[in-house]
Amino acid sequence: MLEKFRAKAQDPALEQARLKRLAIAEARATRQTEREAAKAARDAELAAEAARQAERAAQAQREKEELDVLLAAEEAAKADALLAEQKAARDARYAARKAAKKVRRRGY
Repeated sequence: MLEKFRAKAQDPALEQARLKRLAIAEARATRQTEREAAKAARDAELAAEAARQAERAAQAQREKEELDVLLAAEEAAKADALLAEQKAARDARYAARKAAKKVRRRGY
């Protein structure tokens, strides 16, 4: 009975089937390795693109902040100029009132 199994194990058709399965397994492993390499390359490209996008976003943010600072400085300068103008007008009114008061007191 044992010889029956040994003879079956040494059958050339079984050996061919086993070799065929091995070739299929090797081809499958090769394709899997290629897919993994392609995926790694794709992931690296996506990561590089994400880094470029992040850099562009950071640059845009820096430019926006610089613009905001310039606008704030310009607004502050306008406000200072307006305050100086208002103070000059107030001082002129005060000086005019004071001069008018002196004229009234002197009687001319």
